[in-house]
Amino acid sequence: MEQNLRYPIGPEQSPASYGEANIPERIDEIEHLPKQLTRTLHPLTRPQLETPYRPGGWTVRQVIHHIADSHMNGFIRTKWALTEDLPTIKPYEQEKWAALSDYQAPVSTSLDLITSLHSRWEIILHRLSKQQMFIQYIHPESGKQSLWQHIFHYAWHGRHHLAHITQLIERKNWH
Repeated sequence: MEQNLRYPIGPEQSPASYGEANIPERIDEIEHLPKQLTRTLHPLTRPQLETPYRPGGWTVRQVIHHIADSHMNGFIRTKWALTEDLPTIKPYEQEKWAALSDYQAPVSTSLDLITSLHSRWEIILHRLSKQQMFIQYIHPESGKQSLWQHIFHYAWHGRHHLAHITQLIERKNWH
């Protein structure tokens, strides 16, 4: 049960090839995530936003702020890959970021940020050539990653956290 709560859509399983990743569909998922989040969060009350999605997990509020932080990093990594020669990106300590005071801000602040960020990000992603999909950056922990793998990861990341929230809503019968 814990594994299902932690990974409601299953752990990320990277495709073996560009063709298997169905990148146009993944870009569409990134593009539509802000509307899905807004629609999902709209009816939630303040106490519901303070509910962890699983025992020992983040609250719904923290998940939304985390998505904003993570996807800001993803956007910047995209730009670094496109403008620098095999850049080494900087990872961040997501647990420490989640403990900072800005994670107590209203979720609307991060929803607005995610909406604006994804609006710009999808412009870049939709216009990438097939050759650009294979541009790489270096992640200090996981090694070289191409932009198509990066896109696949962030599409999965959005689905993953959206499922945390939607499954909590289902389990708690908050309809």
